[in-house]
Amino acid sequence: MASKPEKKGPPGQPRKDLIKVVASNRKARHDYEILESHEAGIALLGSEVKSLRDGKANLKDSYAVASAEGVVLYNTHIAPYDKTGYAGHEPERPRRLLLHEKEIRRLISQTAEKGLTLIPLRLYFKGKYAKVELAVCRGKRQYDKRAAIVKRETERAIEREIKRRH
Repeated sequence: MASKPEKKGPPGQPRKDLIKVVASNRKARHDYEILESHEAGIALLGSEVKSLRDGKANLKDSYAVASAEGVVLYNTHIAPYDKTGYAGHEPERPRRLLLHEKEIRRLISQTAEKGLTLIPLRLYFKGKYAKVELAVCRGKRQYDKRAAIVKRETERAIEREIKRRH
């Protein structure tokens, strides 16, 4: 469950730039090389917002597609809100992302290039609005992943050795 954000600012009013992360796609940083990231709003139903506030979301295997109609987020699982009656929402329905027209055109041109795709990195609340950090990514090859793991392990070993000597 996501933690409650602290209120900072005038009494009784939360800061507008306060960020509360609901879900993050940690696997994306391992599987993809992140070239550029964008912040996008997300069009949600009321029960989806309540479920997100409870921290019940999963970005695993989700991706976005940019087209002339806009940017749409697929395979994002937002669990149905448990206190909703018959009028709940479909957990993995496509969700429209809210971006400026200029940003949409840029994403269309970038994803038209072979090998580039749009992957959500995290889902969060900024003030009272739900946002998605969307990244333009290139998939890593298996040997790139192995090289990154070896590099990270050697850095950890060096840090451990430095701490041990001091």
